[in-house]
Amino acid sequence: MNEHFDFGPATGIGSMPGGDAREVAKTVTGTFEWPDTGMPYLPELPARGPGADMIGRTAGLLVELYARVEPSGWRLGDRPGRDTRRAVSWLGEDLDALEEFTQGYEGPLKVQAVGPWTLAAALELKNGEAALSDPGACRDLAGSLAEGLRLHLAEIQRRVPGAHIVLQLDEPSLIAVLRGQVKTASGYRTHRSVDRQLVEATLRDVIDVHTEPGAVVVHSCAPDVPFALLRRAGADAISFDFSLLTERDDDAIGEAVEGGTKLLAGVVPTTEGPLSDPAGSVMGVRTLWRRLGLHPGLLADAVTVTPSCGLAGVSPAYARRALAHCAQAARSLADNPE
Repeated sequence: MNEHFDFGPATGIGSMPGGDAREVAKTVTGTFEWPDTGMPYLPELPARGPGADMIGRTAGLLVELYARVEPSGWRLGDRPGRDTRRAVSWLGEDLDALEEFTQGYEGPLKVQAVGPWTLAAALELKNGEAALSDPGACRDLAGSLAEGLRLHLAEIQRRVPGAHIVLQLDEPSLIAVLRGQVKTASGYRTHRSVDRQLVEATLRDVIDVHTEPGAVVVHSCAPDVPFALLRRAGADAISFDFSLLTERDDDAIGEAVEGGTKLLAGVVPTTEGPLSDPAGSVMGVRTLWRRLGLHPGLLADAVTVTPSCGLAGVSPAYARRALAHCAQAARSLADNPE
């Protein structure tokens, strides 16, 4: 682990409202200007339809595995079809827009993909059950994802040569997978829980694809984020919805910070409404720091401020405000850590 990789003061999670890739890329790169206000990222625009959503986009990255849209969701098939081509096309459009607004850029640049376990919970096999139901399918999926990510990261590096690429793996279903809470196709039963060691080893295999030291984030906006498991699997940073933390998480967070793991703290709401003042948004982070007895001087280095989850469900105006608010809240945290 590289403890010195800098994720910057603020960033976004990934998804944004609207369908204009250039407009959104301009917003993101304009709001997060390295190193002052934060880390830019490759936006996702799910409002465009299937293939622009996070599952469809990641399915489009898979190597020698293909998925298509069925009424029940994304299903693995034998050959690439219209839905795969659409996913690849949307991604190409987003990369073109990002490349346009990062000419000459040097600094961290974040890209997101769905992690292996959320993907296994979301993609269906031919029989309609989740890939999660079949250990062999889970293994094949993780291997295909790892190879696809390797190619994807190389493509982004080619387009933005000065970037230090940060890989974010989205794992919102991870806790459900560990606890056996993912429903079967009938909806009446759940799939068996997956062994923690297997979950950890599979995650490690996918994380290891990214060779930039210290630059892998795992994001989960579900309660009870398994901080210790993610750190053992090799995550350099953990991204989470700060409002879902409880005091039960204190020890795991304290150990993570002391072990050099960065925290991407989701403190800015992803539902429309008035935003508090920037200092108010990070008050909880300061309170947590005091409760854990951590040195205030560590705060700005250890914490990157983000929205609590993706922003696809809000208006473009609110999304712009929320991202700008993250940068302002991060500034407040740096200026007044206590």
